[in-house]
Amino acid sequence: MTFWFLLLLGLATYLMVQRVVAHSTQTPVWLLWLVLMTPAFLLSAWTLRYGTKVQPPPGLILWPSIICILLYWLLFQWGRRSPKDKQTEPSAIVESQSAIHPTAEPVTVRPIEPTEETQLRNCFPWSTYYIQNIEYRPQAVICRGQLRTSPTQAYQQIKSNIEAQFGDRFLLIFQEGINSKPFFVLVPNTQGGKAINSKPQEQLTRPALALLLLVATLLTTTWVGTLIADIDPKAIQSNPQLLLQGLPYALGLMTILGIHELGHYLTARYYKIRSTLPYFIPIPFFLGTFGAFIQMRSPIPNRKALFDVSIAGPLAGFIVTLPLLIWGLAHSEIVPLTAKTGMLNPDAVNPKYSILLAVLSKLALGNLLTAKSAIDLHPVAIAGFLGLIVTALNLMPVGQLDGGHIVHAIFGQRTAIAIGQMARLLLLLLSFIQSEYFVWAIILLLVPLVDEPALNDVTELDNKRDILGLLSMALLVIIVLPLPQAIANLLQI
Repeated sequence: MTFWFLLLLGLATYLMVQRVVAHSTQTPVWLLWLVLMTPAFLLSAWTLRYGTKVQPPPGLILWPSIICILLYWLLFQWGRRSPKDKQTEPSAIVESQSAIHPTAEPVTVRPIEPTEETQLRNCFPWSTYYIQNIEYRPQAVICRGQLRTSPTQAYQQIKSNIEAQFGDRFLLIFQEGINSKPFFVLVPNTQGGKAINSKPQEQLTRPALALLLLVATLLTTTWVGTLIADIDPKAIQSNPQLLLQGLPYALGLMTILGIHELGHYLTARYYKIRSTLPYFIPIPFFLGTFGAFIQMRSPIPNRKALFDVSIAGPLAGFIVTLPLLIWGLAHSEIVPLTAKTGMLNPDAVNPKYSILLAVLSKLALGNLLTAKSAIDLHPVAIAGFLGLIVTALNLMPVGQLDGGHIVHAIFGQRTAIAIGQMARLLLLLLSFIQSEYFVWAIILLLVPLVDEPALNDVTELDNKRDILGLLSMALLVIIVLPLPQAIANLLQI
């Protein structure tokens, strides 16, 4: 198990380093990967030498982690590339444009002639947005000025004017600026309206591929489910019907993951954002799947759409997770606390590692659950517990995770970056108390803090969405934080 965990962690870490930082630094990817993996290698060596019963000393976790994080930062900065145009605001726009159309080649903005510049200035009425300066960049035209009406009205009017003058030549982005001075950016529209409408929806979604991956993931998760149910693989060869005992886990986990992605997909379709069907990722070991994903191939129109699309997945997945987890806990067995009891040991889970899990466990098991009890999880409960983990990981308020999009939609992109930095630090500190979160902390360090802006990234949300977003962050907190002793005494666990 240690070998497979290390292999998966190493592969995931390498892919994330290659994707996130390879374009920003000349330091070899393998060297950055080796530095990040050093704490995991040390812990694995300790486990192989002393076994799982002997806990590693805190210094073996703390000091290598701190040293490797600092060394990673130094190596990254040492090889950092120097961009020609080191402008924070436009660079975010250009990066976001490439993310919106990942398969498109970079497009150079056709220079605007003097007569066209006059037309461009005429698109900005002085009573709506008094334009003061126009900057030309290789892939963007930046228009700065003073906003004189509501952001929504300004964006809609100027967008209409730009389309009337230039057709579908540009995408218009409205983004937060320094000193509360929002600015407009015109970037090349690599997929004009006619091109989008002429593409059949089947070419984007590929339902045959989605169905094939769905079936393959059902098989792999069913196989893992039989192992969770303690079915001997040799017995399955002589009696294939034993595979059916893996279905409770498989169907539970796939339902949670599928509903999560369908929440994103259906909300994106509601806002007319081009997106693929959910694709599952099958693997024949570990959990049986690496999860599911969708791809969005068109810009998000505003922060309201960004919020709704982002929160729809975790909310839908959590709504399905709750009844499955409660039912699974009610059919789980009580076992005594032992040295093997932990957060990620399904045979002896201590529910007090999570506030929400502890409350649900007490609700499902009642007086059977005591302060000296652990839970041997039913396969459906394992699927539900993984659903909680998926919900919490996606709600982390960092960069391109769902939680990062949510705080971006609520507070704006600049504030969301600061929140993401704080979340990274807090989770790293929490991992020193609960070592199971250490891998999460490493993953968050690799996730970019900047996510793609919406086309209208200035108009703020309404109060209802603000409250819903804050409640989602509260849900994250009660999933990841351990149960305080005062509440444990109240619940008698």
